[in-house]
Amino acid sequence: MCFLKSRFSMIKILTFYSLIVSSSALAEPTYYTGLFSKTALKGYDVVSYFQSNQALKGDSKFSFEFQGVIWKFVNEKNLSTFKSDPIRYIPQYGGWCAYAMADGKKVGVDPRSFNIKKGKLYLNYNKKVQNKWQKKQDQYISKADKYWEKI
Repeated sequence: MCFLKSRFSMIKILTFYSLIVSSSALAEPTYYTGLFSKTALKGYDVVSYFQSNQALKGDSKFSFEFQGVIWKFVNEKNLSTFKSDPIRYIPQYGGWCAYAMADGKKVGVDPRSFNIKKGKLYLNYNKKVQNKWQKKQDQYISKADKYWEKI
């Protein structure tokens, strides 16, 4: 009888442990990387948004891991620029859709749907959402900032 109790307790402990491990493995990442990827923003170069006001796809040979995420760049210069001050270039809300964040939701983005306001990069789900975002951008930023603090 004592053997069964200890075995049952061990099963409960293992079940509880596996639930904790699996739920943390499924937790959404802080930065938008897409499904089953560690690459930020589908490989788009975050420095290029600021330097050329363009969404340019980065190259794997110019990549850098920062805070557990791979960031890709179009050239060595952009890579070096990012390394010198990464926080300056990382998009707001970890690269999640800024419009959706104003409702407290993490939604993926099309890295080509972007704009820069007051030196900060904001990304949106698509061009249609970006147009909505830009009409009341200051209001959405205020709301999204509050939600992002909680997340």
